[in-house]
Amino acid sequence: MAKVLVLDVDGTLVDTNYHHALAWFRAFRSYGVTVPVWRIHRAIGMGGDQLVPEVAGQEVEDSSGDDIRAKWKELADGMLPEVCALGGAHELLRAARDAGYRVVLASSGKPDHVDHYLDLIDGRELAGDWTSSKDVEATKPEPDLLEVALEKVRGEQAVVIGDSVWDCVAAGRIGLPSVGLLTGGFGAAELTDNGANRIFADLHELRSNLDDLPFGGTSAS
Repeated sequence: MAKVLVLDVDGTLVDTNYHHALAWFRAFRSYGVTVPVWRIHRAIGMGGDQLVPEVAGQEVEDSSGDDIRAKWKELADGMLPEVCALGGAHELLRAARDAGYRVVLASSGKPDHVDHYLDLIDGRELAGDWTSSKDVEATKPEPDLLEVALEKVRGEQAVVIGDSVWDCVAAGRIGLPSVGLLTGGFGAAELTDNGANRIFADLHELRSNLDDLPFGGTSAS
């Protein structure tokens, strides 16, 4: 029975969450909107289509949402050289492949960012496929990205692995179990309260427990 690991990327395989939070803070400020960085961090894991109204309200989304997202992209591009892979990212992908799992990366990041991260983790030959924001109209916590990822790498059972509450919420909306990592700055209780079935401190601990992950049935075949 084919099993699929659906892996988030930002904050899960690469250390980007705080870069993104600061880029969003600066992007909002450039349009006269001040949102506390802590509040932005609580929304990291959402795509930009969801994040702007979540943290700044629908009025800001309606008046400046596209401009703020464009500014965020410009600022985030400038931070890419500072981004590092999280410890154990490449080793996890290799171990999952060697164990017979199908691996798909379900990212809501911009396509060029995802390409950069794939190079950082040397993951192109280890992941069966990957997504980006261009693949869907609505990003996490909507489950669309997960559904597209599962279509790309089909299997009878799957588990969603991510660092944010939004990964867990998205997984729950399509009836899949989720595993939470503490690498993105979300607490264990937050992840569990939003549906995570297991919690691991980092990718090394996750790799040591690949044989003990919760899997749920999927309609993909």
